[in-house]
Amino acid sequence: MEKVPKNPIDKDKVAESPGLLEYAHHVGSALIRPEDKGKLKGRSLAAMYEQTDLQIQQIKRQIEVLVEEAKRIDDRKRISEKIYETGLSFQPVIGHIYHVYEKEDGSSKVSMLSPDDWGRTKPNWTHISKVKLLGDHTWQILDDA
Repeated sequence: MEKVPKNPIDKDKVAESPGLLEYAHHVGSALIRPEDKGKLKGRSLAAMYEQTDLQIQQIKRQIEVLVEEAKRIDDRKRISEKIYETGLSFQPVIGHIYHVYEKEDGSSKVSMLSPDDWGRTKPNWTHISKVKLLGDHTWQILDDA
């Protein structure tokens, strides 16, 4: 009969799954400290606030850009309505620059001539803006007087 060697380690002092223990199970084990939940929560909250604040600032900048673009479109609509209400006396060409004037009676006039082009016989009109006809037949304001 073969003699089976006896295990010198007491079975009551051995863990079945030592890797799952919440504490070090022998002298050479890595040090395991319980996590300070207050520190963990504080660091997590700080990181969360930093990231969400950055995202909110980015969205605010995007909103500002959209508001500016909406204002430019509204200005184009406003000047386009004003120009088309004047009843143009010529066929404007897309991409060309024109000038909007306001007469003394409050009505508007569109001209191909800038205030500098009139020479000595300047009309008694107020130059409102320099505009360009776009492909969608709206007028882009290039310069407000």
